[in-house]
Amino acid sequence: MPSTDRQVRRLMDEFKRFPKVGRAALRAGMDRKTARKYLEVGKLPSELKEPRVWRTREDPFEAEWPYIAEMLSDEPDLEAVALFDHLVDRSPGRYEEGQLRTLQRRLKRWRAEEGPPKELFFPQVHRPGEAMQTDFTWATELEVTIAGERFAHMLCHPVLPSSNWEWVTVCHSESMTALRRGVQEALFELGRVPKFHQTDNSTAATHDLRTGKRGFNREYLDLVEHFGMKARTTGVGEKEQNGDVEAANGAFKRRVRQRLKLRRSSDFASVREYEAWLQDVARKANRPRQKKLQEELSVMIPLGVRRLPEFSEVDVRVTQGSTIRVKASVYSVPSRLKGETVRVRVYEDRLEVYYAQKRELTVERLRGKGAHRVNYRHVIRALVRKPGAFARYRYREDLFPTFTFRRAYDILTERSPERRADLEYLRVLQLAAETMECEVETAISLLLEQGEVPTAAAIKDLVRPEAPAIPEVVVNAVDLGIYDSLLDRQLWEAAS
Repeated sequence: MPSTDRQVRRLMDEFKRFPKVGRAALRAGMDRKTARKYLEVGKLPSELKEPRVWRTREDPFEAEWPYIAEMLSDEPDLEAVALFDHLVDRSPGRYEEGQLRTLQRRLKRWRAEEGPPKELFFPQVHRPGEAMQTDFTWATELEVTIAGERFAHMLCHPVLPSSNWEWVTVCHSESMTALRRGVQEALFELGRVPKFHQTDNSTAATHDLRTGKRGFNREYLDLVEHFGMKARTTGVGEKEQNGDVEAANGAFKRRVRQRLKLRRSSDFASVREYEAWLQDVARKANRPRQKKLQEELSVMIPLGVRRLPEFSEVDVRVTQGSTIRVKASVYSVPSRLKGETVRVRVYEDRLEVYYAQKRELTVERLRGKGAHRVNYRHVIRALVRKPGAFARYRYREDLFPTFTFRRAYDILTERSPERRADLEYLRVLQLAAETMECEVETAISLLLEQGEVPTAAAIKDLVRPEAPAIPEVVVNAVDLGIYDSLLDRQLWEAAS
């Protein structure tokens, strides 16, 4: 068995302490003759190896290498897999699948010796307090749940590159609303403002991507100008220019994973509680950065402006179907607002609908284009009057609030004609709107378990509230003579 560098180092150390070859060889675990050889040359086994200059097998690409080199000169970015497939097609039967790895090594060596110059990245010196970098990162991979439900979300992550101070807010998309909230939360936590605010070039929150020129949009410029900053961005496709925050994204999520393990639970009662916990993680991460942070704060300007509202407002008209369209998604509103113009406050996570300065509705904000949410309570009375509209109603699937209601409708359609089943189901839905949905759902489940058809009448019998017992109240007659005797006594006391 060949000797290792570790054994020879041990041999040399032992020989220095006790200059006897046999003793040193025994302690190093090697043969006496081998020990003497290494002591004489004074080198490690790795230093005695000579580089191999011969090939153990013939290079299968040697004959065609001039052709390959010519192709690489014309197209240096050619990958080994594509090139290998081309050579196989060009010379059928000449190459084997296992020779791909040999070609990959040849290409790697060619690029290092004769290939074009490679792009270099130069570390930058960050000036304290000069800029804040902000980026969005997906955090669904953290497997956090809210009240037991999987929580798909992103983090808005501002960072000061010089000190690596960071802050975080929870969001659902790379929207202007999310950016506004994330940036101003960070600035108010700091209490001071840097000169620049920097983002990458790919988000519609800061850039007008429709024109193709990627200039800053007006809403984003208003945001940075409000806080006294200047907008700065990376080059197109040059996300490494935002490298500090990109690296901080991964580091922060690793820190969060560790904290979740220590917490022994990834479930939170609410999004607010989860965000507060994340910000506590950020505060603890910022503790060792205080010295450099103070250097940054000393050259930043004080924060002397008010908070911006965390919403945008749009005026929309309620359609004939009692719906509104906001950010490419459809929502239902109470039918009494049909034909009216309402003002909608668009938050990151919700919409608030106002009419005549009175809030009429709050609804969770939908994500993506073409999404819709119709609350059956808003349209059920009109549908009961026009049951024929239910069969082809565009948003019909929204009128099955739970799977139990869907089962009820399927049973009704099996037992009666479709038109009659539609009307019966709408009456069941109306009953849920007028009483409590959970009680109607329980009644449906009970009827289905008993093998009965869940008609509106049968469900009504189960959920009908019991008439409250009216207590019998006995009213005693009042003797008015009591007041006369009281008056006589007061007069007698006054005379005496």
